[in-house]
Amino acid sequence: MAQFRTSLLAPTSINHSESTQTINARRYYIPSEPPSYLSPAVRALKGSLCVLTPPSNARTKGPFKPRSATRGTSSYQLRRFAEETLGSGSLRKAVKLPEGEDVNEWLAVNVVDFYNQINLLYGSITEFCSPQSCPEMKATDEFEYLWQDSETYKRPTKMSAPEYIEHLMAWVQGNIDNEQMFPSRTGVPFPKAFPSLIRQMFKRLYRVYAHIYCHHYNVVLNLGLEPHLNTSFKHYVLFIDEHNLSSGKDFWGPLGDLVESMLRSD
Repeated sequence: MAQFRTSLLAPTSINHSESTQTINARRYYIPSEPPSYLSPAVRALKGSLCVLTPPSNARTKGPFKPRSATRGTSSYQLRRFAEETLGSGSLRKAVKLPEGEDVNEWLAVNVVDFYNQINLLYGSITEFCSPQSCPEMKATDEFEYLWQDSETYKRPTKMSAPEYIEHLMAWVQGNIDNEQMFPSRTGVPFPKAFPSLIRQMFKRLYRVYAHIYCHHYNVVLNLGLEPHLNTSFKHYVLFIDEHNLSSGKDFWGPLGDLVESMLRSD
């Protein structure tokens, strides 16, 4: 853990230019072309390509299909607000609920954006995360994550990191595509089970960050993606803190010290 704690504080302070390049992959400009030898996911991150859907990779069943956000809808307006506040250089401002908006809609919009960010980040290092190199879905040895769902895996099941993350991403996508849980039509209320589901989604998505930091941080450094990872994770931490989405003192587990430093530094 000590190998990356000392190097994270500087990248987490962002300015206008850095935030628009690193926070959200969905940007409205095309920078200079990254080197052709990089993988598609790394090229998308390093070049901040204006893509809405992260590239498919060997660890996912297919590209993620984001929620519909057409011009004029609440979802579209909230996304525009998020992008504008992220560009202001203040992550604390970016995570706050816009005045007069529905909190469930704000949570839904942001979980989609975080899913896209995490999918891109993990997609950049998938060739270094295999069943052979990562036979268990772990952060540190004290924190191993077992997969469970309501369909195929009804009991906690041990599996490799790429297999776990594949199931996780498919589960998140399935929930977001489910109109009963994530209604896309304006005026349709979110179900009573939504707050519980959104907490579980944020809790599980955090585990991908934890695995990357604890097992693939050297790869992230070598690819030059450290600022992208740090800024994305700090945005995630501040969002969870702002909306009280954590549960229990061990929620952050292996990255607890890093999270505390990020909360203090903002």
